[in-house]
Amino acid sequence: MLSKQQIAQRIAKEVKNGQYINLGIGIPTLVANYIPEDLEIVLQSENGLLGIGPFPTEEEIDPDLINAGKQTITMVKGSAIFNSAESFAMIRGGHVHLTILGAMEVSERGDIANWKIPGKMVKGMGGAMDLVASAENIIVAMQHCSKSGDSKLLPECTLPITGIRCVKKIVTDLAVLEIHKEGGFILKERAPGVSVEEITQKTAGKLIIEGEIPEMKF
Repeated sequence: MLSKQQIAQRIAKEVKNGQYINLGIGIPTLVANYIPEDLEIVLQSENGLLGIGPFPTEEEIDPDLINAGKQTITMVKGSAIFNSAESFAMIRGGHVHLTILGAMEVSERGDIANWKIPGKMVKGMGGAMDLVASAENIIVAMQHCSKSGDSKLLPECTLPITGIRCVKKIVTDLAVLEIHKEGGFILKERAPGVSVEEITQKTAGKLIIEGEIPEMKF
């Protein structure tokens, strides 16, 4: 199975030149460390920053410079800082090409639940609902199963929904999957050493398998 860093590394291969990209809290923030150097992209944080760089070294840490998940970050040349109202105008205006989010559940129709577990305290939804409603493309980075071993790829989400039919692709510690337009998880790649049988066993939603499934390449 892939580590969180490997999930982020695989997702970085989906990034295209010239994109404006928002990285959600958790595994998605790690993607900043794996962006190919030959690509010109701009990472956006909804607390008001364009131009996020890799995570800082100990010598580079500035406690006043944080992303939406309150992690310390670096800025690249040409970065801009502004207020959150302008940041959300950017998001709601459709100017973010790709959003990479974590999730607690994804349905086979592309619904995502990633902000609340009933009965547990949460600080709020943050920008998740705006992002899934406005970005051109949504990729989810997540663990395939919960700590108890239950699949997080389901026929229907059981937790409060963040967005409906918005997820395009999912990268888990076991596989890369795409959402079929008529419903179902299309298995595109499997993690090194992971069998199709294991992925099938751990996917509660409809899994679509077409031909030989290659191992992921990094």
